Amino acid sequence: MTQKKVKDKDTENTEEKIENIDSVETEKEEEIKKTELKESKENKEQEYLEGWKRCMADFENYKKRQIENQKYVGVFVREDLILQILPVIDNFHSAIEHIPEEQKDSPWVAGIMHIQKQLENILRDNGVEEIEIKNGDEFDPSLHEAVANNQETVNSEQETEKKERGNKISKIILKGYRIGEKVARVARVVVE
Repeated sequence: MTQKKVKDKDTENTEEKIENIDSVETEKEEEIKKTELKESKENKEQEYLEGWKRCMADFENYKKRQIENQKYVGVFVREDLILQILPVIDNFHSAIEHIPEEQKDSPWVAGIMHIQKQLENILRDNGVEEIEIKNGDEFDPSLHEAVANNQETVNSEQETEKKERGNKISKIILKGYRIGEKVARVARVVVE
């Protein structure tokens, strides 16, 4: 029996060792799983954080684009309205130029001039400037539209003199205007 007891004891010890080994392996597996789970959580957190940051950056870019679009729409609408007002101002200029000299001191003429001045002030308050030109200025196709050319039959002496003068403005038919740096309407001129 002693042998049987020894055998039983050996078996018991072996089983305990196997249980201990299994227990250690289980603990290691659990620890590995915990570590993997923790890393997975950290990766997910990082992924969510980066996604949130991208979303915030996209939203900021969207807001900037919307502000730019609103500016563009505002300028576009304002420019359209201004282009509709310019012919009215042109008609006031033309009417005032054709008032007979003896009537220029009349109250109704003063009223017309006052209305013209109000319209010009409204345009100025909205960033519209008259393109400054005068007779003798150099023709610039980005600011001027040549509606006529004062070319006459000239002899060679006059032709040389004309070449020296270049494309000079001899008469302003219609004023030009700009909104900020953008030309809203080119000036119509006669070129020498």
